[in-house]
Amino acid sequence: MTHGISGSDRQSKNERREAAREKAKALRDSQRKKDRRSKVVLQGSVILVAVAIVAVVAFAIVTTIKPASPGPRNMLSDGILIGEGLTATPTAALQPGADPVPNLRNDDDDVIRIQMYVDYFCPICGQFEKANGDQLTTWLESGAANVEIFPMAILDRASQGTKYATRAANAAACVADTSPDKYYDFHNSLFANQPEEGTVGLTDPELISLTKEVGVENPRVVENCIKDQKFKNWVADARTRAQNGPIVDSNIEKIAGTPTVIVNGLKYTGALDDAKAFSAFVIQAENTNFNESSTATPTPTPAP
Repeated sequence: MTHGISGSDRQSKNERREAAREKAKALRDSQRKKDRRSKVVLQGSVILVAVAIVAVVAFAIVTTIKPASPGPRNMLSDGILIGEGLTATPTAALQPGADPVPNLRNDDDDVIRIQMYVDYFCPICGQFEKANGDQLTTWLESGAANVEIFPMAILDRASQGTKYATRAANAAACVADTSPDKYYDFHNSLFANQPEEGTVGLTDPELISLTKEVGVENPRVVENCIKDQKFKNWVADARTRAQNGPIVDSNIEKIAGTPTVIVNGLKYTGALDDAKAFSAFVIQAENTNFNESSTATPTPTPAP
């Protein structure tokens, strides 16, 4: 007996071909769906990565490029005016883009106005302070003179990359902003602890320690101000303004270097480490107030 496939079970060649086509079509459709899903996933991943990159860049820009902010309070002129009893003259803060407002000088009184542009890293500034600091303090305490101090940062290049001149000037600005009546003490302390030029300078913790030693008010606020270098941009702008001028009510146009000392509008050109010469200059300048025709400074002569 012969066994075979019945006619109803046997597929014709056309039917087999059609079945193969249907199977291939199903495979293609399935692959296309997989490809579409993979494409969507890939596009979504690319978008997420792009969004993440934009967020990182935006964060970096926001954290590195800070908007302009006001300068320190009590330094509207870019300097702080210290008067009788070592107290500071209160002022508003200098607003971004604004010009400094000079402190008024009363030509009718007999109070001597001394302006000092100093870099706290400048060794010659330190020599001037060492020679004349005690005399300046005596004049201030008695009310014989006012001293306006302009902190500048010129010697950043000399501190092995730590930018000590800027950090010291910023620290001084932090003290002026929140504890102005302690500024003069801090000014003296910076020179008493002045590091040698060419070193890294004082660290921020050391600067903070000095502010606490002079008894600043709100020491934590001052500490954060120093750590954040809150007035770093103001320090740079104030330096530019001083170097470009004008220096109002004086016989000089701009600040060429530190220390620059001006007495009643007249620049001191004598020996910076000679207390007698400076004292004699101050006595002479007291009676030779600056006016538009003042082109020369009194000649320092030995005090009697």
